[in-house]
Amino acid sequence: MSLPVKDPKFPEGPSALVLAQTGLKAFARMAASWDLSVDQQRLLLGELPKTSYYGLLKGTGRTVSRDTLERLSLLVGIWANLEILLPNPEAAAQWMTRPHPAHAFGGQAPLAFMLTGTVAALVDVRRHLETWRLGW
Repeated sequence: MSLPVKDPKFPEGPSALVLAQTGLKAFARMAASWDLSVDQQRLLLGELPKTSYYGLLKGTGRTVSRDTLERLSLLVGIWANLEILLPNPEAAAQWMTRPHPAHAFGGQAPLAFMLTGTVAALVDVRRHLETWRLGW
């Protein structure tokens, strides 16, 4: 029986908490811009329990999962790409909330697509924005 191999790129312990808390600060600005409820925010973060969510926001959280860190990374990447592509916050919010013709979103608004709660949806939206930003 072999033991799982640790991913050297995945931070653990206190450094993971610092990354999560930093990411949540950016996420809070994003969530306010998109008018997300706390439940929607928790869904995007992988159905994070309320106590964990508020603990991370207050800086009192003790642990953070790899899933939550990956989701935060994807969400911050989406936000960063939107700021580059659509520097006007209203235009970025409209892009996120209007139905979109991209096949990957199934005709839904990117935000509605992301609120299906899957990591794949976050990856698809981030990939779409990065492709657009890079001109592919």
